[in-house]
Amino acid sequence: MPASPSTARAINDRLALQLLQQEGPLTAGQLKTMTGLSRPTVADLVERLQGSGLIQIVGEAGAERRGPNARVYGIVADRAHLAALDVRTQSVTVVVADLLGATLAEAALPIGSDTGTEPAVERAVALVERTAREAGAARLHSVGIGAPGLIDPVSGELRDTSGLPAWHRSLVAALQERLPARVVVENETNLAAVAEKRLGVARDRDTFVFLWLGHGVGAALFLDGRLRRGASGGAGEIGFLPVPGTRGVPSAVDCEGGFHSLAGSGAICALAAEHGIEADGAQEPAAAALVRAAVAAGHDEFLDALAGRLALGAAAVAAVLDPGCVVLGGEVGHAGGAQLAARVESRLAPLSPLRTEVRAGALGGAGVLSGALITAREAAQEELFPPANRTGWATAAR
Repeated sequence: MPASPSTARAINDRLALQLLQQEGPLTAGQLKTMTGLSRPTVADLVERLQGSGLIQIVGEAGAERRGPNARVYGIVADRAHLAALDVRTQSVTVVVADLLGATLAEAALPIGSDTGTEPAVERAVALVERTAREAGAARLHSVGIGAPGLIDPVSGELRDTSGLPAWHRSLVAALQERLPARVVVENETNLAAVAEKRLGVARDRDTFVFLWLGHGVGAALFLDGRLRRGASGGAGEIGFLPVPGTRGVPSAVDCEGGFHSLAGSGAICALAAEHGIEADGAQEPAAAALVRAAVAAGHDEFLDALAGRLALGAAAVAAVLDPGCVVLGGEVGHAGGAQLAARVESRLAPLSPLRTEVRAGALGGAGVLSGALITAREAAQEELFPPANRTGWATAAR
């Protein structure tokens, strides 16, 4: 059925905003060409969006041209301010950005394991508030948080998970209480996968598996263009995967004996020590520094051994999901780069009849913060931009 006039206007407006966000400032003529809408329809939507304070004139297409078609329109970036947090076991990093995603301020804070819950929460919240002030953001519209652990798919809350600091869960509640903002929490691995899908090496893939290789290991599943979280939010807890080559098997409360025992940071550091590999005091996690040093020095035996371990986890994922592509992310995946990815792909091929490409992630540990910012940005746009009809853009009035 054709859309009603009001629904068609909302669809047209959102399409124009989407193009302005993706392509940058555009003229009315360019919007007409890209949307396929009529000139009067484009003129109406431009007037509507200007009136609502969502877009503004940011220049002209050329000094020799005059008139409405020469005016260049862009999204009003400071219409909303966003914050993104990467919450790690012993640190918090925050970035504040505008509606277009441009970074305005960024800060990080170490939080030692001996810090109590209340002091840790207070320091982290103060960091967010201080960074927002430095960015000139009087009010944060949306906040995206990436944290380790399980996110309840119904409530959207970080679940109480053994082995993780108690201040993580308290921090989310404190931010929701103290900030006049929409707070969205997501598993760190899922956010890193979102960032690789939108900004990194998986932009051409609708189906892929993202392996997080950092302090711990995890996976995120993109199937048919959608992030899949599982019935309880635990899809991708690959650290608990039973694999050969470990002592014992994992339990419900301890991933030792699972894939984590082969591919976690401690296991990689131990493997590097066996091969006599050392790294300087680089400003990155120890496992990532060792892998980077091994790649630079051409330590083939170590890289082959590590690739063999990673291939076991990738083979299990491939056998169940047939993703066609596995992305090695996190600090370790980024440090290993194309060399490690190629070795994993080579060792995966004999383990599975399913052709599976292995790629090195482009974003490394920064993927969590990038994914959190994408999430905050989309949450803000969902509220600020006119809602689109679920039937899509095809019903737009021309």
